Amino acid sequence: MTDLREQRWIAAAREGDQGAFEELVRLYEKRVLALTLRMCRNPEDAAEAAQEAFFAAWQGLRSFRGDSSFSTWLYRLASNACVDLLRREGKRQADASLDDEDLNLDIPASIPSPQEEAERRELREQIEEGLRALPPEYREALVLREIQQLRYDEIGKALELDIGTVKSRISRGRKKLRSFLLARGNFSPPPPSKETGKEGRS
Repeated sequence: MTDLREQRWIAAAREGDQGAFEELVRLYEKRVLALTLRMCRNPEDAAEAAQEAFFAAWQGLRSFRGDSSFSTWLYRLASNACVDLLRREGKRQADASLDDEDLNLDIPASIPSPQEEAERRELREQIEEGLRALPPEYREALVLREIQQLRYDEIGKALELDIGTVKSRISRGRKKLRSFLLARGNFSPPPPSKETGKEGRS
């Protein structure tokens, strides 16, 4: 039902129906803002990027062909808005290290004790800080994968990248975020592998 309703809103909005577009904004504004909050450094920047994304969507709806889903297209606009904003304000961070596939950003949902809740809150804050410290190209791919739960092919469409590049950016982003958390004592290091010993320090 929701898909049919969404398709009607998209069709009407493409014909200039502002009310239909407002329904699309209401449908996606929380998800878009969640994305921009994790990619930008503060709520003001996130709100500005989300607004720019919706404005770009309104302007570009007539050229939206439906090759990808509306949500994937909208996430691409939001990601682009964040990267543009970060570049304008000189907020890109330096690049660093390489691969890791096994970072899990989920925090258990069981009822915690007060101490566990405090620890989880601290970990969430460290994850948010670590995400903000990533270069934008790593952050956007990692957020779309871990937070928005998009598939690799969907991320590729959203960011206009091939799947190999998507996987590489996610892997590198995970490695850098893991290193960030390890440095703050909030993540346990993985057991050393045989290959790790051969590689040595880079």
